[in-house]
Amino acid sequence: MDGNSLEFTAIRGVQAGSSYYVIMVPLKVVPRLFKFDDEAMPAELRAQRVLNKARVPAIANYITGNSSEYILSSLCASIDGEIEFEPAATEGPLRKVGQLRIDMGATILINDGQHRRAAIEEAVRERPTLGDETISVVVFVDKGLTRSQQMFADLNIHAVRPTRSIKILYNHRDALSGLSREVVRSIPLLRDFTCYDGTSISNRSIKFFTLSSLHQATGELIGKSKSGTINADDKALSIAFWNAVIAQMPDWQRVGSREVSSFELRRDYIHAHGVAVLAIAKAGSQLIKAHPRDWAKRLAKLRTIDWARANRTLWDNRALVAGKVNKSKNNVTLVTNVIVRALGLPLSQEGQRVEDLYAPTGNAQLKAAS
Repeated sequence: MDGNSLEFTAIRGVQAGSSYYVIMVPLKVVPRLFKFDDEAMPAELRAQRVLNKARVPAIANYITGNSSEYILSSLCASIDGEIEFEPAATEGPLRKVGQLRIDMGATILINDGQHRRAAIEEAVRERPTLGDETISVVVFVDKGLTRSQQMFADLNIHAVRPTRSIKILYNHRDALSGLSREVVRSIPLLRDFTCYDGTSISNRSIKFFTLSSLHQATGELIGKSKSGTINADDKALSIAFWNAVIAQMPDWQRVGSREVSSFELRRDYIHAHGVAVLAIAKAGSQLIKAHPRDWAKRLAKLRTIDWARANRTLWDNRALVAGKVNKSKNNVTLVTNVIVRALGLPLSQEGQRVEDLYAPTGNAQLKAAS
């Protein structure tokens, strides 16, 4: 190879009988070094999916907003051109370490990590001091379009996104996630019967709640999203509210004392599902605003609601769609309306709108608000 080449310290490995290399690339070099398929090309002629431009700013903001602790997984690329690997030694462990020379005329195409590549470019543009930091790149020798497309499929076919509950459990930057974890830890029933690693609960599980549903519900209760600031009052209110709700839900208490299984309640009652947990929080938020002094006492009206799934007149097309519990936005609002009216409150403007449009005719009495 002549002098017109790029040179990187590399580690050589073998997969499927072919060599591949791991190199470290400065972030400021990433946009210039790695090309991305032209999105104007037909899909069948690309080795990669079209860039989702909406994802790029979020990743870039993550990098620049956490410059002292961000982490990026390796990029994966294919080299279409001449390469040469010179090992540091002819035998022993160092024979796998050496210098990788890549011809300047070679095309280096991203197989996996195009959003990270675009985000790195944006982040370095905003914060040039990041340019000297590095990202690892796994490099393969290009074997044509078909192989590149197969590489993309193989790299993504077994990828599984973490559940929302897991992300909440492990996210220590998001204040609302932290509050949700603290609330669950502070209340024995929630602590012992919350599923931390899934967004659904199997029939065999003793768990009754999911962390994701409690997280969403608590956010609705205090009126804050993941971007909001959480204070001590939010924590105190959240813990007090869920304790007060539990005190008015005898069936939930029976789960805690093991008198009834979680599965039995999920099978027979609406209140054992996330749609009800979220609706209780939404109605609770309205109750606290209307009656800030005695809201806990007024929660006793929760006992007047017939939560049984067998009460089809109330729950069909409100919490149940084709016999199955549904947690769509409209269904949450329709269930919230039942709770709001039981608590003696008028429906909100949005609640009334959804009630007028979607409520089953058998529930027309909910439309009378005062």
